[in-house]
Amino acid sequence: MSSNMPAKLLLTTLYILLVFLPIHMSPHDVNIDTHSFKSSSSTSGHRSKIGGGGSAKGCNNNNSNSNQLDTNTTPCQKSTTIQAVPAASSPPLVFADQRLEVVYPTVQKFKSTITSDPLGVTKTWVGSDICSYKGFYCDTPPDNSSATALASIDLNGFQLSASTLDGFIDNLPDIALFHANSNNFGGTISPQIAKLSYLYELDVSNNQLSGPFPTAVLGMSTLTFLDLRFNFFSGAVPPQIFTQNLQVLFINNNILTQGLPDNLASTHILLLTLANNKFMGPIPRSLPKALSTLSEVLLLNNQLTGCLPYEIGFLEEATVFDAGNNQLTGPLPLSLSCLEKVEVLNFGGNLLYGMVPEVDADSERGS
Repeated sequence: MSSNMPAKLLLTTLYILLVFLPIHMSPHDVNIDTHSFKSSSSTSGHRSKIGGGGSAKGCNNNNSNSNQLDTNTTPCQKSTTIQAVPAASSPPLVFADQRLEVVYPTVQKFKSTITSDPLGVTKTWVGSDICSYKGFYCDTPPDNSSATALASIDLNGFQLSASTLDGFIDNLPDIALFHANSNNFGGTISPQIAKLSYLYELDVSNNQLSGPFPTAVLGMSTLTFLDLRFNFFSGAVPPQIFTQNLQVLFINNNILTQGLPDNLASTHILLLTLANNKFMGPIPRSLPKALSTLSEVLLLNNQLTGCLPYEIGFLEEATVFDAGNNQLTGPLPLSLSCLEKVEVLNFGGNLLYGMVPEVDADSERGS
């Protein structure tokens, strides 16, 4: 037995080496980065021989060793720096006068509301030279002879469409003349228009404007020309409108109602068109008596009733008097012979009777 002991001891030693040697081979004994094979949730705590001892997740390496990996990039990804390129900015607008700079936002806002521009008018409404915009005209304002201001706008016949003029006209402080005949503007006329100190002509005829008569014009002492024809204004006309400084009042072809006022003694109106509305009641006696300078009176296509007042003959300057298609009754007054300058005299479509007297031509020559 003793002779076999060395052999048995040798076999036992070889068995131990073969069986237990792999168990003691830890990752510390090989040069392999085990982190690259583990998920980010691994908690083995083993450190890699590559990377100078990084953490288990390899995301917060604060070692200043120059051989460390860039932990802010993923494998095969180069670190790049992207710099934002600033957008090209337009040069600031330079205006000829501060007054033009003030109205520029108002004009551009109104431009943005225009839904139809078949003639391409608004294509010219670009830049700081407002005075070159089509339909815009500049002049010297009354309060400053060295300034330049937007003085008038003429959009007649441009066929523009917009839902409203509110916020446009009333925000043009130096405007003296505003014409917008034959467009497609809707809405009402803003009460703020009363604050315009220089406006003397307002023509918004042949549009789609509506609402009550714009009483804001009653506070405008400079207004001499008001044209609201061919719109959809409705309701009563305030009597005060006839005692303003107006020389021209065109309000025909609307839906205006009630009677004509009887306070016309101090009116300055020269051209008065009330036709194609729904005015009711008699023709006021004060109308012809007070308006000795009135040259045209258009009352046709209303619902006027009663007799023709004798005072019609006092309209010495009248060239047109048209009261056709109403409900007037009674005889034609003999005073019609005093209308020496009349060229158009129409009472058709009423219940009047009698002959139209001839005008005494000799009386016109003073013989």
